[in-house]
Amino acid sequence: QVQLVESGGGLVQAGGSLRLSCAASGLAFSNYAMGWFRQAPGKEREFVATVSGSGSITTYADSVKGRFTISRDNAKNTVYLQMNSLKPEDTAVYSCAAGHGTYAMAQKNVANYWGQGTQVTVSS
Repeated sequence: QVQLVESGGGLVQAGGSLRLSCAASGLAFSNYAMGWFRQAPGKEREFVATVSGSGSITTYADSVKGRFTISRDNAKNTVYLQMNSLKPEDTAVYSCAAGHGTYAMAQKNVANYWGQGTQVTVSS
């Protein structure tokens, strides 16, 4: 069974940093593009960032570009999201996802597998 488990969420002050991790199991990790998505209360899920299977290609939502960095360690079956200069509007549940197509995942907001998510709260 495929399992994606996020960790690293929490409460931070505006301007602070946080690093999310997603540990994957039950799949050929390097064959999947990975992504981070978020959902705030009362809003639809939105794309944050994706990374190709090899880690060589990354995409970012305009709202986080320059502040967030997605990366992966295929030897550890783990994908990361480094979040800097956090803003209150970044507050959301952040979910890890595995799918096919680095760009397609971002554009279509779809994936094959999803984690349960981790809460990120940014205070003013």
